[in-house]
Amino acid sequence: MTERLQNLELGLIGNSTVAVLVDEHGEIVWGCFPRFDSDAVFCSLLRGERRPDDAGFYAIELIDLAESSQTYQENTAILVTRLQDRHGNAIEITDFAPRFRQFGRMFCPMMLVRQVRRLAGTPRVRFRVRPAQNYGEGRAHVTWGSHHVRYQTSELALRLTTDAPITAILEEYPLFLEAEYTLLLGPDETVGEAVGPLGRRFHEETAGYWHEWVRYLSIPYEWQEAVIRAAITLKLNAFDDTGAIIAAVTTSIPEAAGSGRNWDYRYCWLRDGYFTVNALNRLGTTRTMERYIAFIVNIAAGTADGSLQPCYGITGATNLEERVVPSLTGYRAMGPVRVGNQAYRQVQHDVYGSAILTATHMFFDRRLTRRGDRVLFARLERLGDRAFALFDKPDAGLWELRGMARIHTFSSLMCWAGCDRLARIARQLGLVDRADEWERRAGIIRETILARGWSETRQSFVASFEGDTLDASLLLINELGFLPADDPRFAATVTAIEGELKRGDFVFRYVESDDFGEPENAFVICTFWYLYAIAALGRKDEARALFERLIACRNRLGLMAEHIDPATGEPWGNFVQTYSMVGLISAAIRLSIRWDEAF
Repeated sequence: MTERLQNLELGLIGNSTVAVLVDEHGEIVWGCFPRFDSDAVFCSLLRGERRPDDAGFYAIELIDLAESSQTYQENTAILVTRLQDRHGNAIEITDFAPRFRQFGRMFCPMMLVRQVRRLAGTPRVRFRVRPAQNYGEGRAHVTWGSHHVRYQTSELALRLTTDAPITAILEEYPLFLEAEYTLLLGPDETVGEAVGPLGRRFHEETAGYWHEWVRYLSIPYEWQEAVIRAAITLKLNAFDDTGAIIAAVTTSIPEAAGSGRNWDYRYCWLRDGYFTVNALNRLGTTRTMERYIAFIVNIAAGTADGSLQPCYGITGATNLEERVVPSLTGYRAMGPVRVGNQAYRQVQHDVYGSAILTATHMFFDRRLTRRGDRVLFARLERLGDRAFALFDKPDAGLWELRGMARIHTFSSLMCWAGCDRLARIARQLGLVDRADEWERRAGIIRETILARGWSETRQSFVASFEGDTLDASLLLINELGFLPADDPRFAATVTAIEGELKRGDFVFRYVESDDFGEPENAFVICTFWYLYAIAALGRKDEARALFERLIACRNRLGLMAEHIDPATGEPWGNFVQTYSMVGLISAAIRLSIRWDEAF
């Protein structure tokens, strides 16, 4: 077998219960079952060169493959891959996970549907369905019946129901594709209908669901395709059962080649909540927004003393103990592969402000079914108490430094934002005394940040109190309402970051050495933050031109990873990155001309 260089030219399909990544040849290379944070039954993305007995992938191979192309069906999460061999024979693979309303509720089962049909000539195909268990440690145990194959892993049983020849799947021999085959991989349950018509109905209903969902998005006049794709991706990263939104569907895609910066992102970071909810609000996807807010509020309400972790499992689980998986060599053999994330143990004070800012929508957005009240405000005050007590204490910061603790300016800024929003909420509720108290506390934090977070030497805000280094989070000083755009200190900070953290078109989160050396690639969201900042400074034409160059770095399906190589534009880091897609949505909405200016 020839080695195929792994890359992130991948498509994401899912239904907010499961999600998988499909490569340009129609092979499923990553997917966890029965939910986002479960065992990766498809994990070839994190293997090196494939051996004949390897498992962890699901391929529909065209013999003598010569060309491939891939696209989403417009305004859906349905992926179409077209393959052509060197003789001109061609096939089409349609991949999706069912999602639509049925019997008065949302039908989004743990299921993948693959439809493969002949387009031209007499193509020969091979089906290779090889779920793994224990993160690639071994193959699933296989049994079969007349129209199905059962795959038993250590965690669950999956059933493949199909109208393709079962022997061809079991023995992986090539066969001529004369018409169309449908393959349903899902729970170990009998499918009571003919699989072909059922697959076609699921396809039609799922396409209808996505078309209807997209119809109600609030999108800008410009860059509509990019925003719609980002919005669908954001929806696919939301776990329907609890409302949690994960950072990415993968683990351990390195931030840069051989960097060792390999982390598991299949969890929910509270820090992301503020930015994600803002993007959902701008899009008008209030149902997803409301469920995500409820997830974060429930976490906040469940703490005995108001203390919060930086990240949680998608069920709200608090223990995300990190371990290295020896059975997988990693993306391009660049291990380690980690499961779990030790960041859950870190001290990161910005999370208090993030949780409060996320919940603030409940008090001011009249579209929401559940509105904020005095009971919720009292719970948020516990978080505010923590923010005020900790705003000038060392922490690991938003970049989750594992080997050092400082008093990070951004952490203090978020603590200020939390207290500031509590004051506004209290005024909205008519609680004058509480509003005065939170304004007093916000004022104390503000004066401290201005005194200790500003460097006269650098003529800029700096990453930590009394420090002399920069980090990209300082670009959010205006975004969070701490300083107006016309404050010269904001403009000076943007200028300093341009000079030190910007490499070509891209902004690094910081450039100083950390536990793993100096960062090599740019953090995508930081460049979007820079766009927000220069647009606020009146440099909108410059921001628009940079935005065009940035979205040109998406993969061919319009998706973005966490990091980007500033020299080559190659994506690195976990994929698809929610933060990056949120940044794209927010930037497009604020930079686009208005609809009433377009005609």
